[in-house]
Amino acid sequence: MAALNHSYVSKLIWMLEAAVFDAALALTRIFPVDSVSNFGGSLFCVLGPLTGANRVAERNLRIAFPEADSAEINSLLRAQWIELGRSLAEILVLDRIVADSGRVQVEGEASLGAIAAGAGPVVFISGHFSCFELMAAAIVRAGVNCQVTYRAMNNPYVDERVRKNRFRYGVRLFAPKGLEGARELMRALQRGESVALMNDQKFNGGVAAPLFGHMAHTAPGPATFALRFGVPIQPMSVQRVGPGARFKVIVHEQMRLADTGDREADIAAGVRRINAFIEDRVRARPTEWFWVHRRWPSEEYRKR
Repeated sequence: MAALNHSYVSKLIWMLEAAVFDAALALTRIFPVDSVSNFGGSLFCVLGPLTGANRVAERNLRIAFPEADSAEINSLLRAQWIELGRSLAEILVLDRIVADSGRVQVEGEASLGAIAAGAGPVVFISGHFSCFELMAAAIVRAGVNCQVTYRAMNNPYVDERVRKNRFRYGVRLFAPKGLEGARELMRALQRGESVALMNDQKFNGGVAAPLFGHMAHTAPGPATFALRFGVPIQPMSVQRVGPGARFKVIVHEQMRLADTGDREADIAAGVRRINAFIEDRVRARPTEWFWVHRRWPSEEYRKR
């Protein structure tokens, strides 16, 4: 009976969260895109510091930038809350952003066109930079046949709504789970399709590789797929160019991983290159990364 009650309460909470999501989505359709973005930034600037995630973000910033003084850390902390609030609000109106040709520029668009025309498949990788969903939108709009992966939300009702909202700008998402999910990605590559993965969050049991001078466990999937199928890794990033909800999606130079025959060492080398790419992007635009995630091992946080 207790388990049944717990299940009922969980379902009720999920339904309430979905109702809040529906209301927020409906409200965003009323206001201009920049107003939605500005409101999200203002809201998170006030509420973010009141949450437990503020402490996580502060510790992450101190890990990444040990030379920064308290004033610099506080400035970055405030700016990343504004950026995070903007980005989350913009996801609700991303179809309107994508449809406005003046809001999104793609640097390296010819590279995406070449992949779509037969230079692929590739393994796309990126991180949670600014309005990161634009990476998937740019890939799809370029005509690339690609399996865009994501982590399914705990609330299945909200997850369904998010998937439908993303479908408005042409992105169909695939949430790989366990071994079968990895096999489906491999089958996609075998069919000549590309795959796209975020590779900047903690992956327990992953490959330990340096990130800001500290070892960070990182998913080996992109490097594993690239080596197994002999395809390049195609890094991408998103930058806010402002004012308001205006962005640049950048298609960076491809990575070709060395295949020495030592698969374990080659994967580890690939993970290190990917982490170096992520770090370079974050150092260049530190306020636009997703700092509220515990990226490093627990012992790094206990030191601070």
